[in-house]
Amino acid sequence: MKKIAVYTLAFAVIGALSSCGDAALERKMENLERRVAQLENNGGSTTAAPQPIANQAPAVPDGPLPTFNFEETSFDFGTIQEGTKAVHVFKFTNEGEAPLIISEAQGSCGCTVPSYPKEPIPVGATGEIRVEFNSQGRTGNQQKFVSLTANTNPSITRLSIKAQVDPAAGATTPAE
Repeated sequence: MKKIAVYTLAFAVIGALSSCGDAALERKMENLERRVAQLENNGGSTTAAPQPIANQAPAVPDGPLPTFNFEETSFDFGTIQEGTKAVHVFKFTNEGEAPLIISEAQGSCGCTVPSYPKEPIPVGATGEIRVEFNSQGRTGNQQKFVSLTANTNPSITRLSIKAQVDPAAGATTPAE
């Protein structure tokens, strides 16, 4: 099917260009014929090597799975002063059927830094995710996220924090 389309296009261009006596058009025509011949010699294959898929979620393991059971998945620090380093600890229990392994914990920006247990959490055991929010340079209503990647289904669990950050004492605000 692809060859038929290439031949049809080539002959249409050849027919259109051959009616003109222009030397430049004839060179273009010869170039097109060379390209068609190259496609024929390569079997029409113009496919590139497969590229890896970016941001592909980790595969869900077969068999029994662990399950996060958080006491809470969001926390509001309320009103804090700019420059405060606010910390909250999210507590969870593994209520699944296999040890829970957290492979990564990532904050939505550099101001949100999570810490997580690196060792497997046995079935029935508890663990903690410590999240520190640095409010320096961030005023107003703030909401940040932490994404946990683990051997659970779904493989990614999100926690959120929020705060109303008031400017530091003596800080100037832009004129309106």
